[in-house]
Amino acid sequence: MLKMNWKDIYKQKLTTADEAVTHIKSGDSVIIGHAAGEPTALLNAMVKNADRYKGVRTFQMVCKGEARYCQPGMEEHFRHNSLFVTASTRQAAAEDRADVTPYYFSEVPELLRSGMPVDVALIHVSTPDEHGYCSFGISVDYTKPAAECAKTVIAEVNPNMPRTLGDSFIHVSDIDYIVESDDPIIELPPSKLSDVEYAIGKNCASLIHDGDTLQLGIGAIPDAVLASLKDKKDLGIHSEMVSDGVVDLVEAGVITNKRKSFMPGKSVITFMMGTRRLYDYVDNNPAVAMFPVDFVNDPYVIAKNDNLISINSCVEVDLQGQVVSTSIGLKRISGVGGQVDFVRGANMSKGGKTIMAFASTTGHGKISKIVPFINQGASVTTSIYDVNYIVTEYGIAKLRGLSLRDRAKELIKIAHPKFRDSLAEEYERRFSIKYKP
Repeated sequence: MLKMNWKDIYKQKLTTADEAVTHIKSGDSVIIGHAAGEPTALLNAMVKNADRYKGVRTFQMVCKGEARYCQPGMEEHFRHNSLFVTASTRQAAAEDRADVTPYYFSEVPELLRSGMPVDVALIHVSTPDEHGYCSFGISVDYTKPAAECAKTVIAEVNPNMPRTLGDSFIHVSDIDYIVESDDPIIELPPSKLSDVEYAIGKNCASLIHDGDTLQLGIGAIPDAVLASLKDKKDLGIHSEMVSDGVVDLVEAGVITNKRKSFMPGKSVITFMMGTRRLYDYVDNNPAVAMFPVDFVNDPYVIAKNDNLISINSCVEVDLQGQVVSTSIGLKRISGVGGQVDFVRGANMSKGGKTIMAFASTTGHGKISKIVPFINQGASVTTSIYDVNYIVTEYGIAKLRGLSLRDRAKELIKIAHPKFRDSLAEEYERRFSIKYKP
């Protein structure tokens, strides 16, 4: 018997979005592709056909779309479970119409393989190459592992999804239903940077040296850090995600990956969010290697990179150095993502540094982010045992190896000036010693 050509397999599996989602059954657990790589055409069809379902459980980390399956009135049909609360899922979580599960990003693939039922994976991939392989494009992370262990795989195949290299492929024979789409890939525009953010970026940049390897989060502060690195040489990337600022530094000859001790010549990433410019840059680019998150975010893999600089942000830091990044009191506003994975990996890296960078105040300057005590009900993200550098627009506090008293003193120095007196009062109560700047 002749083996079927992959193109024939593709044609046999080709269907419409409305028909494809009929293979989701009531009570199924549906894993949704991640972040800017979420399959918008499939999700639109699923919500359009919501009356077909009862008790479907949806699972996703970062949701960058509308999350209409979380909107009021959908409770009978869908129950969402989020590992990373975002703007589109925050209200549902706050009103107990969605669940929040705390979990390290690096461990999500193992959760899917061994602990969580995966009935259906909704994925978003590139068009097949000449061998019948589609790429997971900008979101490999947990999406590829989900497809590997799902009972049913429904793929949105889109020519707008870049073909990224690395461990980023699925063959059409491993897909159950294929839906063609030409929807634009979700984009995240660059942040508009303030003077405060530029100051923070410059302070972070002073801790980065030629040849270092970077992990950067998302948002204005990582963008400000990247904008402050144009005088550096031969930087590398090993990061759970990247955005457009990386392209600027590649084009300027700053990011070359030449001096990386692990996987030199490659920017190693698990997902990305940016504009079309970023997506075009990574398309079929051998200098970019995409891998699942249990590889990229494994602290032991991270630590293979000498001089790994991890830069993340947070909600607040108390005078002990406890870092809160996911909640304001009991209100969940985010998720751990890869923060702790990279903090621990950077701490194990030879010459590595872990940096928490944030503006000294929030609420239009009315609230200090360096606080005597964390908000009641808040959960500590990075502990006092893992924290190292804290950076604000007012300077740098190096906490690792310092006593609790000295930590508090260093943190007060980089707090906003109008809050230093009240923090100093707490210092004197706590340590029974006069505060001296």
